[in-house]
Amino acid sequence: MNSSSRALIEPLVERAVAALRDAGTLPAELATPAFVVERPKDRSHGDFSTNAAMLLARPARSNPRAIAQALVDALPANDAIASVEIAGPGFLNFRLTPAAWRDQLVAVHTHGDAYGHNDSGAAQTAGVEYVSANPTGPLHVGHGRAAVIGDCIARVLDANGWTVKREFYYNDAGVQIENLARSVQARARGLAPGDADWPADAYNGEYIADVARACLDGATVEVEGQSVTGTAETDDLDTIRRFAVAWLRREQNADLAAFGVSFDVYFLESSLYADGKVEETVGTLVANGHTYEDGGALWLRSTDYGDDKDRVMRKSDGSYTYFVPDVAYHLSKWQRGYRRAITELGADHHGSLARVRAGLQALDAGIPAGWPEYVLHQMVTVMRGGEEVKLSKRAGSYLTLRDLIDEAGRDATRWFLVARKPDSQLVFDIDLARSQSLDNPVYYVQLSHARICGLQRQLAERGLAFDLQQGLAQLPDMSDTALRDVLIDLSRWPEIVAAAGAQLEPHLIATYLLELAQAFQTYYNDHQFLVDDAPTRDARLALATAVGQVLRNGLALLGVQAPEAM
Repeated sequence: MNSSSRALIEPLVERAVAALRDAGTLPAELATPAFVVERPKDRSHGDFSTNAAMLLARPARSNPRAIAQALVDALPANDAIASVEIAGPGFLNFRLTPAAWRDQLVAVHTHGDAYGHNDSGAAQTAGVEYVSANPTGPLHVGHGRAAVIGDCIARVLDANGWTVKREFYYNDAGVQIENLARSVQARARGLAPGDADWPADAYNGEYIADVARACLDGATVEVEGQSVTGTAETDDLDTIRRFAVAWLRREQNADLAAFGVSFDVYFLESSLYADGKVEETVGTLVANGHTYEDGGALWLRSTDYGDDKDRVMRKSDGSYTYFVPDVAYHLSKWQRGYRRAITELGADHHGSLARVRAGLQALDAGIPAGWPEYVLHQMVTVMRGGEEVKLSKRAGSYLTLRDLIDEAGRDATRWFLVARKPDSQLVFDIDLARSQSLDNPVYYVQLSHARICGLQRQLAERGLAFDLQQGLAQLPDMSDTALRDVLIDLSRWPEIVAAAGAQLEPHLIATYLLELAQAFQTYYNDHQFLVDDAPTRDARLALATAVGQVLRNGLALLGVQAPEAM
């Protein structure tokens, strides 16, 4: 059985439509409509359903059910199709044969870790940018949500056949970096928050004192192949700035490594200025006639590209607004061959998206409209004991990602931060995440995998054997509802991977894994596995190990462990 419902049913329906055209039942010039093949919400209605007859009825000037019957009569025979029924106003409901469902199990075992993967990306390059936090302090929980969403998007795109480049963009220039430098300088001079001379826009967390002490001690920081040494000269603001940025970049990298997140490319905003890319980009926009001057400022005609108003690019004081280097940065992605560029951001960045896309279009560089793609996430509220957790001793004003990982664990933190659609508000319940109960979804899924591994260990303990090929040779009993539900869920996995990649929605993976684990648990509760009858034992273990394989595959796409024992 093909892993794609459309690939299985669609060709049969197309051939039936062609046969009806040849027979004169349908007009010879009638094009095959864009019919849908989907899984019925009510599984009692069959395994797959199509609306083809209803789309053909009007142009054929016929009754939908009559067209449906004609399609049924014209459908080519296929060993995977047990029956086709007409339902409602003219839906065709397909039921698959037990042999087709057995083939599904064979496919899982044959493809193993690659089951569910596809080559739709055709090895084209997709750049995924995420986190991209200013190196001004420890990562907070919102950065954690960005990290796991971006990391999982990258993993899912890889499973869909893309060549993925994971990218972190460092905003290492501008006002916030200046505030960081002056904060560290003030701490190095012995000042503290609340002192009369403490800078008004300084960062107040205790981590600033840590950076200042290390700088004064002449510590050396290694980060991404660069070495920066601190200074005891508190007037040397430039060295303090470079040291503070390097220190916090290293700290952020350590937090991300603890979270199982890594990158292929680290891109510095400052390099866009040092390499002249910002000036070059602005010059191209001016030369292309998409700018004008007014009030001493340079404006982009962004309304020509769908923005709600024109935008200032260069202010009257000669400095650039923050979206200009973003345009130059994304141009570099296009020039680096990113066929797809995905940027994961907090929802508060929504206002800048239109102007960046407008700037890219105005460059007349052949960049498609709607490029890059954006995935925006909403805020995270962390709860413990029914109360919101807001503060960290280390950061002073927010809860850090490291705090959350230390308290809830890496697996639970990753799962909970990615398990909801990115644009939805997220409440992270630490008590639930830590609990070893079936109410905890990540624990439930991991426990299901561990139980399957446990079955295989018990085989040896009981002196029993497992013959996979004998297990796969048997036809499943499709009258067993629990078995049928597990087989259906196993067959959905390739569709889930494809949908998560196409829609950039990795939460679909988490939702699916919980559904598969629940279906298997129902079957597990109703059936003995290590029975004396070898054919029965082999068939049930073939099913269980297939479920274990798909659970591992899915957890890998979420960056969550699949434990063999719990």
